[in-house]
Amino acid sequence: MTHNIYIYIFVAAAVSCLIRVLPLTLIRGRIKNKFLRSFLYYVPYVTLAVMTFPAIITAPKVPLAGILALITGIIAAWKGINMMGIAALCCGVVLIYETAYIYFI
Repeated sequence: MTHNIYIYIFVAAAVSCLIRVLPLTLIRGRIKNKFLRSFLYYVPYVTLAVMTFPAIITAPKVPLAGILALITGIIAAWKGINMMGIAALCCGVVLIYETAYIYFI
């Protein structure tokens, strides 16, 4: 059984193209269903959360540092701090926790 890499690339390209083109060709008018519209409204936010959440916890050397940074970021966002401030604060939390973890444990 031979494996032709070009067949795999073609199939992947065709599937990717179909996923992007079919909604554009099948849905021409405005979507009137409120449930479907609200569902499609939240899809980008959910997709972003699903992609970033595992990275937040697994990126630091100590997973607890990621969890603490996530909690800190949620609280900071709730308080109205801007994105740059939240990012800096979360990075600081990870830095402080990992430094303390290395030196004291």
